[in-house]
Amino acid sequence: LRKEYLKEHKSGTYTYLLLTTRLDSYLADMNEQAQERFELIEAQMRSAEGVTEELKRQNPMEWVRQCNNIRNRVQEIVLSELVYV
Repeated sequence: LRKEYLKEHKSGTYTYLLLTTRLDSYLADMNEQAQERFELIEAQMRSAEGVTEELKRQNPMEWVRQCNNIRNRVQEIVLSELVYV
């Protein structure tokens, strides 16, 4: 996603990274940062909202609903913070 964003909205940066052969390492670093940020925010949200293993055992469908909701919100946060800037 970041590569496409750079191509469409920051073509100078994209061209520079491509010509200096830094694009692949830049994208790999960005991917790693995004994954780490995603995991951190997801864990914080699960804790704050009480999405626990106990809930999973008691009410699996509610647990899945809440986990999916959290994942979707975290994905939007990470995209807006790291990918589309």
